[in-house]
Amino acid sequence: MSRAAEQLEALLTLMRTLRDPRGGCPWDREQTFETIAPYTIEEAYEVADAIARRDLHRLCDELGDLLFQVVFHARMAEERGQFDFADVAQGIREKLVRRHPHVFGTASGDAAALGESWEAQKASERAARGASGVLADVPAALPALTRAAKLGKRAGRIGFDWDGADGVRAKIDEELAELDRAVAAGGKDQIAEELGDLLFTISNWSRHLDLDAEQALRAASLKFERRFECMEEEAQRKRLPLESLSAAQWEQLWSVAKSLNGKR
Repeated sequence: MSRAAEQLEALLTLMRTLRDPRGGCPWDREQTFETIAPYTIEEAYEVADAIARRDLHRLCDELGDLLFQVVFHARMAEERGQFDFADVAQGIREKLVRRHPHVFGTASGDAAALGESWEAQKASERAARGASGVLADVPAALPALTRAAKLGKRAGRIGFDWDGADGVRAKIDEELAELDRAVAAGGKDQIAEELGDLLFTISNWSRHLDLDAEQALRAASLKFERRFECMEEEAQRKRLPLESLSAAQWEQLWSVAKSLNGKR
C-alpha cells in the first residue's frame, strides 16, 4: 500500500470513529450535510487565501482541512446507504476520463476542439441530471462575481453575448450613468439594482478580457490589507493615534505604505 493510500485509509477510519454512535465525538455525531456545508465553503476559501498569500506550508494544511470536509460528507452519505468515499473518488475519476478523450481516447488534441468537446460533455452530463436550461445548475452559492461571469459565458455559448471587450466597456458607461441617475433620485432599492447591473457588467468585462474578476478583487483586497497594515505600523512608529488623523496625514501614511508595500 502506498503512503497516500495508507494515510487516506487512516483518515477514513478516523472519520468513522468520530461519527461512531457509541464512542464518537458528540459534536461530530450530530452534524448533517446542512450544518457542515458552511464549513466546506469556508475551507475552500481558506485554500484560496493560502494560494493568494503564496504560503505553501499553510496551503498543505488547508488542503487537509478541505479533504476532511469531503471525507465528512462521504461518511454521512455512507451512513444513509447512499454512497461512500470510494464512490466519490470513482465518480470524479470516470468523469475526468470522459472529459479527456484526447488523453484516454482517440479525439484530437487541438485546443479549440478540446474546448468544444469539454463543453459538449458537460452539457450532456447536465441533461442526464435533468438540467435542460442553458443556465441550469450554475450554483447560486458561488461568489457573486464568479457566478455573474459563468452566467454570461453560458449565455454566450448560444450567441447571447457582447461582440467583444469593447462592447462590454461601452455597456459599463451606460450602467454607470443609470446608477448616477438612481443615486440622484435617492431610491435605495433602485440604487441597489443599478449597482448590481454595473457589477454584473464589470464581471463580464473581465471575462472578455480573459481575467477572473473574483480573483482580481481578492488580490486588490489583499493589497489594501497589506497597505493598511503598513499604515498602522508607520502610525504606531510615529506615535500617531489613527482615530484622530487628518485627511492629509492619512494621505501621507498611504503614500508611505504604497512605497513600503511595493518593496516587500
